[in-house]
Amino acid sequence: MLRTFLVLGSLGLLLPLLAHAAGQSLEARRAELGRLLADEWEYTLRTQPELATHIGDNRYNDRLSDFSDRAIADDLEHTRQALRRFKALDTTGFPEQEKLNHALMVRSLRDGIEAAQFKDWEMPATQFGGIHLGYASLAFDSPFGNVKDYEDYLSRLHRIPRVLEQATGHMRDGLRDHRMPPKYLLEKVSAQAQQIADSPLDKSPFTDPLRKFPDSISEADRKRLRENIENAVKNEVAPAYTKFAKFVRDDYAPHGRIDPGVWALPDGEARYRFAVRQQTTTDLTAEQIHQLGLKSVAEIETEMMKIAQAQGFSDLKSFNAHLKQDPNLHARSGQQLLDLYTQYRDQMYEKLPQLFGRLPKNKLAVVPMESYRSADSVPADYSAGAGDGSRPGRINVNEYAPEKRLLLNVEAIAYHEGVPGHHLQFSIAQELSDLPPFRKYDLDVNAYTEGWAFYSERLGKEVGFYRDPYSDYGRLQNEMWRAVRWVVDTGVHAKHWSRQQMVDFFHEHTAMDDQNIETEVDRYIAWPAQALSYKMGQRKILELRERAHWNCGSGRSAS
Repeated sequence: MLRTFLVLGSLGLLLPLLAHAAGQSLEARRAELGRLLADEWEYTLRTQPELATHIGDNRYNDRLSDFSDRAIADDLEHTRQALRRFKALDTTGFPEQEKLNHALMVRSLRDGIEAAQFKDWEMPATQFGGIHLGYASLAFDSPFGNVKDYEDYLSRLHRIPRVLEQATGHMRDGLRDHRMPPKYLLEKVSAQAQQIADSPLDKSPFTDPLRKFPDSISEADRKRLRENIENAVKNEVAPAYTKFAKFVRDDYAPHGRIDPGVWALPDGEARYRFAVRQQTTTDLTAEQIHQLGLKSVAEIETEMMKIAQAQGFSDLKSFNAHLKQDPNLHARSGQQLLDLYTQYRDQMYEKLPQLFGRLPKNKLAVVPMESYRSADSVPADYSAGAGDGSRPGRINVNEYAPEKRLLLNVEAIAYHEGVPGHHLQFSIAQELSDLPPFRKYDLDVNAYTEGWAFYSERLGKEVGFYRDPYSDYGRLQNEMWRAVRWVVDTGVHAKHWSRQQMVDFFHEHTAMDDQNIETEVDRYIAWPAQALSYKMGQRKILELRERAHWNCGSGRSAS
């Protein structure tokens, strides 16, 4: 469920707790922190049952989150009280990791309190991560090992019309409050929802679990479950999606904002300042990040020029034009893309022991991205596996319009989304026994998660990959891609750039294909500041790595 919060209560509520904490022993205070963290995690799983399912906790598999006004208000009050309890706890003398647990939880709750003023729940539908897409992916995270799993899933299907109706109510509130996404993106949302609604039963994402039953389920149960699930999809879920699509198309999208930048919202400037701070975990201003981006673009172009000259080109413009026009550098099919991601996954797995002392136990699959989101999505993304290993992590490969997709950066993206990027990061975190669950599964720090994955792209170079100069140029293209993000994200949301200015800047400084550029700029417009986190996090990790080299005892930096 969306995490939303209220401002703290009065100091009078806090003083008794502080007085009580002052008299506790170190052991009692440490035990209290453990209890508070456990209680908060149980609350999170109970109110966000989809998250519970995602991590492999099946206690709430028959439920969906409640997005009602009452539920939001209750969540606000709960979090206000939770923050009060955590702040009252004195962590003097705690071990370092326990102090960090406390600080991270307080930070998360405080951020939520500040975020509440922006009422993000009034804009729950985007072409990139809207509520309509999230529930269409429900089957991919759900277990289907026995009859109860199917019956739990059926219970959830019955509840989907309710959550879409609740989302529609919040969108009406957003329309009233002038909190509206851009009109052209909402038109994509309507088309996506209608495509899901119109899917034939045998191709619907909601009937995917019916295509292969476990051997342990009898024929009689299979027949019953098939009939019940198909009836629910046909008579409840699909009509709800049709209704949602019609509302967006006829009543909502026509009133979407015209300007793409978040600055155009009533609270736009404050909203973007908060997003920049939350996504980067720094106090840098949008203007400072914009200038960092311009500087980084110039530096990376110097590196790229060396490869271009080695291939016989005198400037980047002519080399980039060659890349875009050469059909041999574009994908021929979706299967070719799947095969390449699989190849790079496999070759990196062989090198992982040279880089890391600990490797994940969970497996990594390479699968096609869901068709209903591929037209408006990234070249590939990652879905974390279940914490108990029952579901592998996945690289979701976008097969949409393969002939328009350059192959240059597939290798770098494979290392980013898979190994040693997101898969190592999330899988190992889930396996660490000394971390509290909120740090394993629900700590939203993109500067770390995306910074690590971006840093991981470089590790392929260190173990001898990117042997093809075009693939190495693709690695640098990925570096440029993330530097350009600094410029265009701050450009559109703080400097009032148009969408075309964003597209033009990409064309001027990269060889990225048109399909990728279009989906990228729309993603930044839909998700302000998230794109800033990649290079910011990578920069910090490289800084920490350099510091570690200096402190390793040699007294000098490694090359």
